[in-house]
Amino acid sequence: MPEATNEIVIERPVEEVWSFLADAENDTRWRDGVLDIEHVSGSGVGARYRQGVKGPGGRRVNADIEITDFEPNKLIGFRATSGPVQPRGRYELAAVDAGTRVTFALETAVHGLKRLLAPMVQKTMTSEVAALENLKRVLEAQDAPPLRT
Repeated sequence: MPEATNEIVIERPVEEVWSFLADAENDTRWRDGVLDIEHVSGSGVGARYRQGVKGPGGRRVNADIEITDFEPNKLIGFRATSGPVQPRGRYELAAVDAGTRVTFALETAVHGLKRLLAPMVQKTMTSEVAALENLKRVLEAQDAPPLRT
């Protein structure tokens, strides 16, 4: 089962980091693998987003998501509802002296012939969680654009 986790401290208050992550439409600003994302319905648990991610050869692959956990300033969980691989993910946040510790985790099960794709899926998931460096850069930038809330 491919899985990946990364953790980083962002020098911003937990409320600001959580608010930014809670609006998945911000994902294109820090996750290079997300080509486009649009809020479709709902809010909090059950919110749905239409999303396109980079697939093989850079081609767009549908990877719509649904929010599964939503605890202000603590946790955002999601699951993919379309696409060839449908991972589950979560952002866990905690206030620390230097700002906010963010943990980004992804996991998925691959069965049958999809097991042949496991090494590629693992590589993609590892790259996705490494994007926390981009999130840190975006949120800590002095001239950062206003946060979407």
